[in-house]
Amino acid sequence: MSTTQLLGAGIYTVPEASRLTRVSAARIRRWLKGYDFKAKRARHHSNPVWTGQFGALEDKLAVGFKDLMEIRFVRAFLEKGVNWKTMRAAHLAAKAKLGTDHPFCDHRFATEGRAILLHEAQASGDTCLTNITTDQREFTQIVTPFLKELEFDDGVARWWPLGRKRLVVVDPVRNLGQPTVNRSGVPTRVLARSVQTNGSIESVARWFEVAPEEVRDAVEFEQTLAA
Repeated sequence: MSTTQLLGAGIYTVPEASRLTRVSAARIRRWLKGYDFKAKRARHHSNPVWTGQFGALEDKLAVGFKDLMEIRFVRAFLEKGVNWKTMRAAHLAAKAKLGTDHPFCDHRFATEGRAILLHEAQASGDTCLTNITTDQREFTQIVTPFLKELEFDDGVARWWPLGRKRLVVVDPVRNLGQPTVNRSGVPTRVLARSVQTNGSIESVARWFEVAPEEVRDAVEFEQTLAA
């Protein structure tokens, strides 16, 4: 991957990805690198759930923007009680069906995902996944909030974590994918920390020459991550 492609793909350390997705750093590493474990006195290896965008950069695992979105989806299904083994099989099936390494954050998943997951649920007997995929409302409750926050071009292009009508965007081509206020391009962390230090949204807005609503949205977004 060229430098230009790297800069346009969003780059996150594992701790940064953990902060943005609320998935532990250890879990993210396991999902992207695989891991060894012992069972019945023998050592086994669990393969990565999907191939990350970068692998290791300078001997450290790097997470891309598409990886970030995939992590959020996997977490949502696991939190609904889907068996981990079934989750891996469903991801693999979706990857093959949709022809992408990051199937859960593909816009086609909203229309084709239920059929893909249902097949895996029936094959595995996973009751939780069966319930999700046979109940249209339950499936929609998981998938729709994620997809409504995403903007698509040829693939997933931007994430609007507070919704499309708000001013915080995670765009892989801006600030290396760090959360940013859309109009002025200032990182949300910078604005939120400035307010924390100085206590006034209006003052920070004047210093950075941004609209007060950008500062307010930045503060709200950073507070949701800290909650």
